[in-house]
Amino acid sequence: MSKPPKGPPRTAKAGTTPNGTAGTTPGAMAGPSGRNALRTKVKTAAKRSLSSARWLERQLNDPYVLASKADGYRSRAAYKLLEIDERFPLLVQGARILDLGAAPGGWTQVALAKIGDKGSILGVDILEMAPIPGAQLMQMDFLDDDAPDRIKAALNGSPTLVMSDMAAPTTGHKRTDHLRTMALCEVALELACDVLTPGGAFLAKVLQGGTERSLLEKLKKNFAEVRHVKPKASRAESSEMYVLAKGFRGQTPDPADSD
Repeated sequence: MSKPPKGPPRTAKAGTTPNGTAGTTPGAMAGPSGRNALRTKVKTAAKRSLSSARWLERQLNDPYVLASKADGYRSRAAYKLLEIDERFPLLVQGARILDLGAAPGGWTQVALAKIGDKGSILGVDILEMAPIPGAQLMQMDFLDDDAPDRIKAALNGSPTLVMSDMAAPTTGHKRTDHLRTMALCEVALELACDVLTPGGAFLAKVLQGGTERSLLEKLKKNFAEVRHVKPKASRAESSEMYVLAKGFRGQTPDPADSD
């Protein structure tokens, strides 16, 4: 397992966005030392708590939020995937991609623009999503027994990449938040091992604090290469990072099945 990079990766190169433009480089929108030249202040109101005001101020001054609006992406998370793909190419022409917990669709938009006409992408979420022209969207619980078969049928084969930007709602308790998000990553990995094509890849959000041993063991058992990635678009104060596993070895029989 490689260690997280000491510094953030360089900002992803501009490419075609959902708006059909060349794209906005978020870093170019910042002032000296990476701070916005003009910063919007938000005052608390009678019905707005201090924490809500701080969250709103952060959103209004976040260069990635501003860029996502200009470029037509549904979330700032789009730039995380762009940066990861620039360093470790995953979104190749003709790829078949499964995007778990896809709502609101930022990652699906990025992947769709990269895989070309011969590729296919399926965004799955328990929440309803607005259509994304060119992408398939499926509202379902991917833990359902028939989920693997429905996924493969929609993609006309096994996916070459399973990706997940899912995170559990935060409680404010670090250990609890860590465990809940790691649990989401584990179930995403279980599905990936059920549906991935040999040689495929898995990308999922985790939280700093150490990948759980059981998850790490399963990743190393099923993939040839495993590493952690911290994209620049992840907020500096956030403990989120991503685990990237490449070279899926194929489904490994469960010893319990031979009993």
